[in-house]
Amino acid sequence: MSNRLAQETSPYLLQHADNPVDWYPWGKDAFDAARAEDKPILLSIGYSACHWCHVMAHESFENRDIAREMNEKFINIKVDREERPDLDEIYMQAVSALTGHGGWPLTVFLTPDGKPFYGSTYFPPEDKHGLPGFPRVLRAIADSYRRQRPQIERAGSQIAAALSAGRASVQPGNSLAPELLDQAYEAIKGTFDRVNGGFGSAPKFPQASVLEFLMRYYHRTKNAEALRMVTLTLDKMAAGGIYDQLGGGFHRYATDAIWVVPHFEKMLYDNALLAGVYLHAFMITQNGVYRKITEETLDYALREMRAPEGGFFSSQDADSEGEEGKYFLWDLKDLSEVFPADKAGIIAGRFGVTPEGQIDGRSVLHLRRESLDDPSLEADKKLMLAKREQRIKPGTDIKVLSGWNGLMIASLAEASCVLDRPDYLQAAIAGADFILDHTVAGHRLRHVYAGGRSKTDAFLQDYAFLAEAFIKLNEVTADIKWLDEAEKLAEFIVDNFWDEEKSALFDTVKGQQETFMRPQSILDSPIPSGGSATTMVLLKIGRITGNPPMTDLAEKLLGLVSREMPQNPQATSHWLNALTLWLSDPFDVVIAGGTDDPATRALLRQGCAGWLPDKLQAGFDPASDNPLAQKGIFKGKSLVNERSAAYVCSGHTCHPPVSDPGLLADLLK
Repeated sequence: MSNRLAQETSPYLLQHADNPVDWYPWGKDAFDAARAEDKPILLSIGYSACHWCHVMAHESFENRDIAREMNEKFINIKVDREERPDLDEIYMQAVSALTGHGGWPLTVFLTPDGKPFYGSTYFPPEDKHGLPGFPRVLRAIADSYRRQRPQIERAGSQIAAALSAGRASVQPGNSLAPELLDQAYEAIKGTFDRVNGGFGSAPKFPQASVLEFLMRYYHRTKNAEALRMVTLTLDKMAAGGIYDQLGGGFHRYATDAIWVVPHFEKMLYDNALLAGVYLHAFMITQNGVYRKITEETLDYALREMRAPEGGFFSSQDADSEGEEGKYFLWDLKDLSEVFPADKAGIIAGRFGVTPEGQIDGRSVLHLRRESLDDPSLEADKKLMLAKREQRIKPGTDIKVLSGWNGLMIASLAEASCVLDRPDYLQAAIAGADFILDHTVAGHRLRHVYAGGRSKTDAFLQDYAFLAEAFIKLNEVTADIKWLDEAEKLAEFIVDNFWDEEKSALFDTVKGQQETFMRPQSILDSPIPSGGSATTMVLLKIGRITGNPPMTDLAEKLLGLVSREMPQNPQATSHWLNALTLWLSDPFDVVIAGGTDDPATRALLRQGCAGWLPDKLQAGFDPASDNPLAQKGIFKGKSLVNERSAAYVCSGHTCHPPVSDPGLLADLLK
């Protein structure tokens, strides 16, 4: 018999709909029940692609004896962290404060008013590996709640107060000087793995924003070491098992220091951001391997992560047939079913397949660095991929998340221009149209679309990531409607997420608060925080549309985080990217021309041919009746002798307009 989760649209929640646990989705009904039955709340947060979430579900939530204890002693709430990142942020902070660590599955015990008093991550079904068994934890928490209620309520209030105070502690720090970039660079360099690339030791995450900062720092300073850190990391990742050597795309992170053994889930955001990183590295170095990885990653997303209507799914699972990584692993027998014996041995050597393997006698495919640009491997990879396609694939979480779609739309749009891939532009526009058609009502955005329904007010990241995507679409199409959409989203952010009195930019829209605090994510994670992404958008929209209050607010936001930047650069890497833009001399390119005019498209392509990270490029049709076409950097610009034209202003000097792409290339050198 199904529980209440059967009425939800999240694939992750639906995976738990047949558990014997009496799950509630997050909402008023659960808290009313906790108060009425005088029970504490057990909050379990996870996501569809999380391997250990599946393990705990199988071991505990499908166990009728454990479920009975859960139902008798608690009101049980299951949350998809991708659907509710605000709740995940709040309760992850709580567990990290209580235990010094966090992760998923996240297991938190709450008072009936939602205040956390105990939590951790994974619990086994019985005592093992130094962890208490889940049933023992349940009994101990329930007993403490019954016998020590005042102490527990006091602890919950103290934790809630501490989290709220921590949010308020972000204060202005250093002046916004170039030295902040130098200090951040030196701190990042100190953690760099000079042998294997990446930063720190295992586990290793592909920190896209850190790599972007290093490329921006190289562009600004010509510091060759900054670029070397990027290229070594990108080479090692591309050759490693963190990259799907057959199907393209990146797994979430490496469990080792050498990028070989990953956690096998694939996230839309990782692949969107890393496609952009490899694209920018290609633009800087002209290394064809980086172009190849960019295209393979985006082609993977179009092939396996794209909804028929045009949006993009959120993730692919780590598990298939109940085993993590089974779909991706190979042994010598597998190779012998694809190649003759002598060829199978050669392929095993090329892809690191050994009798021992890395996981239960099976191997994660990986290459030597020098094999990355070996064209002789391509035919063999196609044969192996065809064989792999016969296996049972990992599941796909078919939620369409507005913000993550923004990340993929932006990468596709930019790659379409740089690599001359019209199919990427078509996919980017289709994705943007899907989001506008299915998740936008007026100027208000919804966070998630699944099961034919959009739900949950969008969060700051959603607005900022989509605004950036729309800016990028205008940059490569000259269609001013995209810039108009970006400006609307930016204005909504200022009006509904920024609190002038508290000098704080919140993750949730005004009136959306459902817990003891309104969340405010300052630090970047594998993806930029809503605050840093917003700052970048405000800098761009403010400059393009001639809106000084937006750039002033961006400056204020940078000031609030400036103390953190040199001390914690990896967690403020996208803030550093925004600071780099803020510190740069203005460099604006306006393309004036009809969007269907081949001459306009030629100028647009030339404008994005080289990597100039501090350049703002925008386009418009002078015949447009959109009011935006008459303000900001568009004001006073038109066709030249009835021909499309490019207007370039660098520093405080504007050059005469040009209609020849070659002359534009000269101005951009």
